[in-house]
Amino acid sequence: MPNYQTESIDRLFRAILTMESVEDCYTFFDDICTIGELQDMAQRLDTAILLSEGKSYQTISQQVGVSTATIGRVSRCLNYGKGGYKKAIEKLKEETR
Repeated sequence: MPNYQTESIDRLFRAILTMESVEDCYTFFDDICTIGELQDMAQRLDTAILLSEGKSYQTISQQVGVSTATIGRVSRCLNYGKGGYKKAIEKLKEETR
């Protein structure tokens, strides 16, 4: 169990899970996050997807616009993390099939 797991974060995750459409997510995240926070999260996911496809750090940096430090952090999460990126990427692939 993560050391940051709190009732408040549980509530946030439950709220996210209630969103029924991409439009619902835009509405919710527009209120709860800054545009920069949203862009950072989207870039990290894009980075994880490209890493899982075997793209190089240089290609990812140029394509996504992130630093090699960010790519390295995402790579560590992909390889040694709890599997969150991998699960999300797999679910996105299933959704497009």
